Amino acid sequence: MGTTRMLILQKRQVLVFFVLMGLSQASIESLHYSVAEETEIGSFVADLAKDLGLGVEELSSREARIVSDDNKKHLHLNLLTGVMHLSERLDREELCGSTQPCVLPFQVVLENPLQFYRAELDVRDINDHSPTFLDKEISIKISESATIGTTYLIANAQDLDIGSNSLQDYSISPNSHFYVKIHNSSDGNIYPELVLDKALDHEEESELRLTLTALDGGSPPRSGTTSILIQVLDINDNAPEFAQSFYEAQVPEDTPIGTNIVVISAKDLDIGNHGKISYAFLHESENIRKTFEINPISGEINLRSLLDFELIQSYSVNIQATDGGGLSAKCTLLVKVLDINDNAPEVTISSITKIIPENASETLVALFSVRDQDSGDNGRIFCSIPDDLPFMLKPTFKNFFTLLSEKGLDRESRAEYNITITATDLGTPRLTTQHTITVQVSDVNDNAPAFTQTSYTLFVQENNSPALHIGTISATDSDSGSNAHITYSLLPTHDPKLALTSLISINADNGHLFGLRALDYEALQTFEFHVVATDQGSPALSSQALVRVLVLDANDNEPFVLYPLQNASAPCTELLPRAAEPGYLVTKVVAVDRDSGQNAWLSFQLLKATEPGLFSVWAHNGEVRTSRLLSERDAPKHRLVLLVKDNGDPPRSSSVTLHVLLVDGFSQPYLPLPEVAHDQVQDEDALTLYLVIALASVSSLFLLSVLLFVGVRLCRRARATSLGGCSVPEGHFPGHLVDVSGTGTLSQSYQYEVCLTAGTGTNEFKFLKPIIPSLQLQDTGSNLQEKENFRNSLGFNIH
Repeated sequence: MGTTRMLILQKRQVLVFFVLMGLSQASIESLHYSVAEETEIGSFVADLAKDLGLGVEELSSREARIVSDDNKKHLHLNLLTGVMHLSERLDREELCGSTQPCVLPFQVVLENPLQFYRAELDVRDINDHSPTFLDKEISIKISESATIGTTYLIANAQDLDIGSNSLQDYSISPNSHFYVKIHNSSDGNIYPELVLDKALDHEEESELRLTLTALDGGSPPRSGTTSILIQVLDINDNAPEFAQSFYEAQVPEDTPIGTNIVVISAKDLDIGNHGKISYAFLHESENIRKTFEINPISGEINLRSLLDFELIQSYSVNIQATDGGGLSAKCTLLVKVLDINDNAPEVTISSITKIIPENASETLVALFSVRDQDSGDNGRIFCSIPDDLPFMLKPTFKNFFTLLSEKGLDRESRAEYNITITATDLGTPRLTTQHTITVQVSDVNDNAPAFTQTSYTLFVQENNSPALHIGTISATDSDSGSNAHITYSLLPTHDPKLALTSLISINADNGHLFGLRALDYEALQTFEFHVVATDQGSPALSSQALVRVLVLDANDNEPFVLYPLQNASAPCTELLPRAAEPGYLVTKVVAVDRDSGQNAWLSFQLLKATEPGLFSVWAHNGEVRTSRLLSERDAPKHRLVLLVKDNGDPPRSSSVTLHVLLVDGFSQPYLPLPEVAHDQVQDEDALTLYLVIALASVSSLFLLSVLLFVGVRLCRRARATSLGGCSVPEGHFPGHLVDVSGTGTLSQSYQYEVCLTAGTGTNEFKFLKPIIPSLQLQDTGSNLQEKENFRNSLGFNIH
């Protein structure tokens, strides 16, 4: 290889590495290794683990690798043994040319944490090239008038080896006219010169053929030969002369092939054939011969192949002008290659992190280097990334940059970033290279589950079937994976009376709520509890929501009659004066319904009556009134069957039986109880009559004694008591039976006479009659109309 190519290879060897800010650890001094060129692939180079002071396991776990500056894999590191081997045959001449020593810099890079070591591999030269001449025959024309001692330049041999293996000596075949003289040039090379030792005689010998041998200093030495043809010419006493001894041309590297670079000119004072000049390259290398061509007649030098500034920046060309008489002259042409911006920047990624936790602060994403083979502004590079990304670039060492995240990322906002690194040179026009890095943001559990509602209201119809799905609560989690997997559970209630676990269960996976047993509106109308949604992150996050369950009423209760009571064998008998006017209030049926709403709205209806046209029932309050005047033909005893019905769907009802006894006045002793159910109590009538008479007799004697004691004013009341066996309870009558305001319960603002059935052994109500202690009743035999007016004035409106 020529000197120029060696310089080019030198330029390509970039000694790289860096000190990463805060990330790399201190590295050791550079490691030096040596290997002979052409060594077999796989040959041992060094025990790298031992030299670095690291264990083989650590070398493997930290993913050690070898990075060469020229991006070629000359070496291989066995992570199992820590030994470094050759991965290819190394040709020193190809790698370094004439540069000595031939050093290949590389770095040993360790990951986790990031660390590097500088190292060099010295490629030693071996004598694997013989000296060679570019021409198999060298022709020299020498005038016979040449004086002894005249020196003639001849082409030199080339040896790609260096040092002692390079070209060391020249020798010429034995002859009587010439010997070889070695000339040492300033560039360190030796050139042969043919020295005339004895005068030539054209007439005696017109040409001579000699053999020139070039020897190197290897062991064993190598040699190369060429043939020298010497033509003896007639006398030519003027040698050519160049117009200038040094030419310089500046050529842009994009100059087309065939372009004329420069014209070399020389002149000769001789005439004829001795004055004709021919031009040729002298001592040209293979690169010069491939790149330039010279017109031997005109001296024009044209471009034969494209130039590349990045490979060779300049050429030094020696040009020889020879006249027809064999005399020659030499000049030098320096061709400077001008750089143009024909190379885009190169981006090389050394290390990359593709997944970053979203809560990580400033994190190293990538380490990369940039380079541009151009020079000057054409090779100056600046790097950038889009401004709208939470990442930044930092220069570290020479042309190395780090890509860092600026702050903690939010995966829920953006889970992936495509970061485009743009490298632009400062040439004209500017060239740009882009490299895109994809970074995934990994999830951390930083979001608690969120319910779709802060509170839920569920409606459940009472008497529901067990395991009924009554509703669903739902929560979402912005995280992903297990961090977003939600389970649901019930929180224990603070109400000790509410056995929540026996009422409600929840599906932990989907939030479905189920009723475990049938609910009873009359026992439990509403209850509430909290549901917890918990994710499976570490640590787990949770949130709560309030669930309120409203039990909807169903029409599952029949109306219950408070008055008159229907659990005795004989119902109570109402007294009706025969003088009662139409619309006279006989009694009031009082009933309640445990349901609510329209299911508890009651209506009353007369189903059966002994005398259908005599009585009527008010549908809304249950008041039983007379429809017409009573006559003597009306039976003394009447049996009424009333229906109490609610407003549910379907409606439910209860029946109540009333017995009405017609009397001429309230002073008339009333008869024994009429038949409630003739078929059932016919045998008991006689016994009941006797018991009533016996009770009345005993009561009459007792009351007579009392009447004598309290005076005349209480006599009438005592007599009425002896007839009916009635007593007035002290205090207020219990207020939970009859509501005079029509709301379904009894008001406590009135007192009633309570008559018990004689001889039944039960405390059934016989009839109710309002009593005002402060009001003195008139004669019981007074006008019946006054009695009724008095009764109506007391608000005897019972339903």
